[in-house]
Formats: sequence, structure tokens, C-alpha cells
Amino acid sequence: MGYADTERHLKAGGIVILDGGTGTELERRGVAMDPGAWCGPASLQNTDALEGIHRDYLAAGADVITTNTYASSRLRLEPAGFGDQFAEINRAAVSAAQRAMQASGRPDVLIAGSLSHSAAVVDGTSDPDQTLAPTPGAMADAFGELANLLRDAGCDLIILEMMFYPERMGPAFAAAKATGLPVWAGFSARRGSNGQILSFAPERDIPFSEIVAVLKDHEVAAAGIMHSPADVIGDALDILGGIFSGPLMAYPDSGYFKSPSWQFEEVMPPHELHRFASSWINQGVQIVGGCCGLSPEHIAALAPLKRVTN
Repeated sequence: MGYADTERHLKAGGIVILDGGTGTELERRGVAMDPGAWCGPASLQNTDALEGIHRDYLAAGADVITTNTYASSRLRLEPAGFGDQFAEINRAAVSAAQRAMQASGRPDVLIAGSLSHSAAVVDGTSDPDQTLAPTPGAMADAFGELANLLRDAGCDLIILEMMFYPERMGPAFAAAKATGLPVWAGFSARRGSNGQILSFAPERDIPFSEIVAVLKDHEVAAAGIMHSPADVIGDALDILGGIFSGPLMAYPDSGYFKSPSWQFEEVMPPHELHRFASSWINQGVQIVGGCCGLSPEHIAALAPLKRVTN
């Protein structure tokens, strides 16, 4: 079994349960985060813990588990001193997901290879360091390298995560598409001072409609809103649905990031995620899960929403 089965399930109107945070779950379980590359290098020395997280998400009801590769392109690893371990780190991340999938005994589970356009952030904040913004050539090389590794290591699809900078999205979408794997695109949004829905970019106001317009030039198998406040996702979905007619996904974060650590003080309870997800499904969403700060307990709260199709 493989992606074709999930594709048929979605076309029949079924609901797919995505996992929750991986990097933040490692941190919640006591794994140290790197000041420069956050959760990326953690895959190498904490494979048992990472595999355990994937197993817990599968036990909670997830149909798709996401590799801990959000922060492990060369754009994050090299400045932090891990460039020579790029392949080893990323293969370890994929292998942990594969072992968990095999142990689950579920042939329907998919492994999504996470690819972001994340680069260096300002110390002590979550803000991208604009003084170290990557060039178009560096992005094309880094995204292509990671996307190809994810494909060759055995991922079933590429999931583009935290897409919010228009100048970085083109190389990321192109790299994912070039693998030949199905591509799911996750955009991140925030609410502006006047209530408008904007790109997640913190230093300038970019209308969210301009971000999702990338889908006019790049074909994807699913698209949605992720790593965004739950109370923003519904409005962002309305904008996305105006230009994209394929399967929609939604998976919020909860808490906040202050480099190099996620702050868990204000994480929503699982029943609240269930309430939000129910409303998103009523808007047409078919893929639901969680992002940073959300745990297997949250995914277990979503599992009853799965819709079985024939």
C-alpha cells in the first residue's frame, strides 16, 4: 500500500489524521535543542526518543507521520557547525519514522518528509535573521539536496512546512516537485493589527492572498494552513479555498518559540483542538493534525474525527 490508497480515500471524502509536533515533542521529553539549528541535529543522537514519538503518534491514531527534518537543510545545519553531518542527520530522522511505521503493523501509514524554507533566526527570538537571508542559488541547492534525500531514503510524500516568504517559496516548491513525489503545501499565517490575515512573516505585512497565490504556478496534491494560531486558521482557509480546489489540511501550533526553545505554558488542551478541527472539517478540511507544542494526546483527541470511506 502507498500514497495511492490515501489519494483514493481523500477523493472519496475521507478524513486523514496527521501527527503532531516532532521537534517540540523531543524537547518536551527532555532532548536539548541546538541554539543555531534547533531540533535538526537532535535526530542523530536521539533516534530512540524520536522513534518513540512516532510510535506514540501512530498509537494515538495518526495516519501520517512527519520526519524531524524541518530544521535540517544546510541552511540551518551549516551555520550551526553540522554541515558535514547533513546526510547522517537526515537519514537518521527518516529511519526513525520508518522503524516506527514498521513496528505499528499498519501498511496504510505514510511518511511525510518535512521540508521548510527555514534559515537562521535571531538569537533569543523566533524572527528570521535577515542579515543571513539565503540567496536564491543557496536555497535551490539546499532544498534540492534535502528533497532528494527524503525521496531516496523512502518518504512517501514531501510536506512543505511554514511557507510564508514569497521569495523563498519558489525554490522550495520546485525542489519538492522535482522529486516526483506527491507534495502537500503548508502555509503559515498570522492576524494583523486590523484583523487582516497576513503571511506569518514577522517583520513585514504580506497579505496572505499573495502567499497562497504561488499555487497558481505550482501543482500540489494538498494544501493547507499549519504552524498558525488556531483562531486564525478558519479565516486563512477561506482565502486558500478561493484559489485551491484540492484536499485541504489544517494543523495549528500552540505555545510560542523563543530560540532555542519552545514555550509550553499556553498550549491548548486536546478537547479544544478537537473543537477547532471539527469546525475546519465543516469548512472542507480533510487532513487534520497538530504542529509545534501539540502532542500525541492532542492527536488522540482528533482520531474520532476520522471518516471511513469505501
